[in-house]
Amino acid sequence: MDAKSDLFIPENILLRKGARKASEIPEHIRNRLQAGHIESVNLTEWLAVDHVSLFQKVTHEWGMDAETRAITEQLTQMDEQRIMKIIPAIAMQWLDLLKRPSVNEKTNLFRSIAEHRSDSVRCWAAYIIGLDSGLDLTEKLEHIRSFAADHHFGVREIAWMAVRESISAELSLALQQLIPWSVDPDPLIRRFAIESIRPRGVWAKHIQELKENPAMALPLLDAVKSDAHKYVQDSVSNWLNDASKTNPEWVRQVCATWTQQSDTQHTRRIVTRAMRSLT
Repeated sequence: MDAKSDLFIPENILLRKGARKASEIPEHIRNRLQAGHIESVNLTEWLAVDHVSLFQKVTHEWGMDAETRAITEQLTQMDEQRIMKIIPAIAMQWLDLLKRPSVNEKTNLFRSIAEHRSDSVRCWAAYIIGLDSGLDLTEKLEHIRSFAADHHFGVREIAWMAVRESISAELSLALQQLIPWSVDPDPLIRRFAIESIRPRGVWAKHIQELKENPAMALPLLDAVKSDAHKYVQDSVSNWLNDASKTNPEWVRQVCATWTQQSDTQHTRRIVTRAMRSLT
């Protein structure tokens, strides 16, 4: 079972910009996405993937038809096929499947999912971690790290979504454990530390404690108040913009303090974007 077996993909396909509408995705691109042979290159392609069909094709490629036929039928009959519903549903099925083989086979099977060439398949692996009740928060953060640093935008988004419920359930512990992430040399890891604890977030449940008391997260936010990477800056400013919906004066005070402490273009950009709903 080789997650990254040799497969020639023409350069013009790898370097494509991607369609702006799902209806404009060329058939040969859609077929390769659905076979798990290429990654999506933009949000349109990412959202257009039929995960149930992909699950069927991947498991067939791995010789698992007999074990997964009933699962595929069950997934097909789900009323909800939106991406943020079907990915966790598929991950739950994988969790059940992973309980059946020997430990060695389990390790190899999960690695095949986690290292698959398809970003959509790697998204399943991130949620397998997030939904695994056998892992505590510390273990989940440890295992999700490689997905938080994945080169693909979709996998990175799913990474924080997959563990957000666990983070919310043990918020104080999570905030403490994410402090080293907020100063990590990798900007993708720093961004995860902030994005995973946004009070409101996108496609995710709100974290009520942070809506009511955003100061809990100040040690992490302070660490990235002058981050040089726009990817991190956007997350920080979006975090504060979230907080401004329920604690506007606190956000104004933080922005004023940061402006005094760090008069850099990076901080100015963060503060300007953070205040957008207040001005």
